[in-house]
Amino acid sequence: MTRRIVAIGGTIKPASSTERALAIAAAAARDEGAEVVTFDGAYMAGLPHYRGPDWTAEQGADLIEAVRSSDGVLLASPGYHGTVSGMVKNAIDYLEELAGDKRPYLEGRPVGLIVTAFGHQAANTGMTTLRTIAHALRGWPTPFGAALKVGPDSFHESGACLDPTVQGQLELVGRQVAQAAGRLA
Repeated sequence: MTRRIVAIGGTIKPASSTERALAIAAAAARDEGAEVVTFDGAYMAGLPHYRGPDWTAEQGADLIEAVRSSDGVLLASPGYHGTVSGMVKNAIDYLEELAGDKRPYLEGRPVGLIVTAFGHQAANTGMTTLRTIAHALRGWPTPFGAALKVGPDSFHESGACLDPTVQGQLELVGRQVAQAAGRLA
């Protein structure tokens, strides 16, 4: 059985530490045999405010359908001012379209969480927010979430993580989602 994981996260800056962290977790999920589709910062930047004046039902439809058919989700956000970024939160708001489904929102899906920030406080408060969101959407946050203090020396320009401890944490998040995918439904 192929397990389908949807990875959502990033910033408006291509190859941000958040996107690099998400890519490492997604690769670990693939190593566990999962199929992973990613919706990155460039994708999220193109989404208008959910149900705002520029919103149409077609926008975000591919994200909604991917999550609808998923067995697990990875969420990654930068920690901005003590919480998740508005862009990531807006993408998550699109999941309201799953409210009327037989399996609403993230029901029965493991949700791996990653927050990157320049300080510990923003990483930890962002993680608390993501856990709260996952619970509100009926998802099952994985036992381990990666709340990471990162800086310009955390990742190589190739995307490789330069800190083996951080690398291990990101891989653990990806593995936990892939291993639990399909078992909670």
